[in-house]
Amino acid sequence: MEERFLWLWNKAGGPKLEREFRFHQKRRWRADFAHLESNTLIEIEGGIWVNGRHNRAAGFNADLEKYLEAGLSGWRVFRLGPDQIQFALVERLAALMNRLPSEDSPELRG
Repeated sequence: MEERFLWLWNKAGGPKLEREFRFHQKRRWRADFAHLESNTLIEIEGGIWVNGRHNRAAGFNADLEKYLEAGLSGWRVFRLGPDQIQFALVERLAALMNRLPSEDSPELRG
């Protein structure tokens, strides 16, 4: 799914993404993709139809902790499952990333 997402992302003209980005030093959490200029993480959630890790209580709870900490640390998080890995949705997300101001831009400095 990650490879398909990346292929669609590039086809949609999305900006550069970092893969397997470690966004939390203490917990060593990683995000599948990160757009550093806008503090955005993109997670590709697999195994949702096969009672995988993300669907069981312990895994689901661990994901909640991870995403909460990401948000509290200033990251915007987008989570995509298999049904969201389609061109129209990836194109919208890429367009948003291309529009967002970077951390250093005047719009965010106030």
